[in-house]
Amino acid sequence: MQEHVHREAPDALSGVEFFERARSRLTLDVPHGLNDPNFIPKRGDHEPDPVMEKISSIRPIRPAAVLVPIIAREQPMVLLTKRAAHLRDHSGQISFPGGKIDSSDESPAVAALREAEEEIGLSRAAATPIGYLDLYMTTLGFRIVPVIAEVEPDFKLALNTAEVDEAFEVPLAFVMDQANHQRHSREWQGMTRFYYAIPYGERYIWGVTAGILRSLYDRLYK
Repeated sequence: MQEHVHREAPDALSGVEFFERARSRLTLDVPHGLNDPNFIPKRGDHEPDPVMEKISSIRPIRPAAVLVPIIAREQPMVLLTKRAAHLRDHSGQISFPGGKIDSSDESPAVAALREAEEEIGLSRAAATPIGYLDLYMTTLGFRIVPVIAEVEPDFKLALNTAEVDEAFEVPLAFVMDQANHQRHSREWQGMTRFYYAIPYGERYIWGVTAGILRSLYDRLYK
């Protein structure tokens, strides 16, 4: 499952150090503005204010949650998925397991754990939520709550091939190395949108997934 790229962040943290820092800086208090149409998240596919305001004005609020699974190895790893090639939206893209928050979900963490179990068969007992990152807003109006979770190293998976083609690991040290964060741009409705990309070997991590990883970097590595 592991792919090796010969690079390591200068301030790479051990698993123990990472989880200690995460627990000291993150909480499971639901981020402000998840369901507030007047609140514009600072994080998203489009960080400049005019773009975020435009999205807020034309898209309905769609609360969602994703699990950001950090595997508790001596050198921690991030568990990612590759979306099924036959899907209509975002086919073949690298992502975190997750989806919309249902009315029956007690919290964003519960939603993220449920979605991860449904998509990749990750047992809820194998993942312990640590805290939330800032809301992340997409062009489709999703307000995503990223849920950082500690995953036991002996976890088992059973992929739902209707949604996911593959699950794989990437070293946390690599995706937390700012030197590997690329900033790209494209036009969206007459405005320039910016997004992150973090290429890893043949894997192209970009968009929402890279943006959430950048948010994790900003919260824990600055």
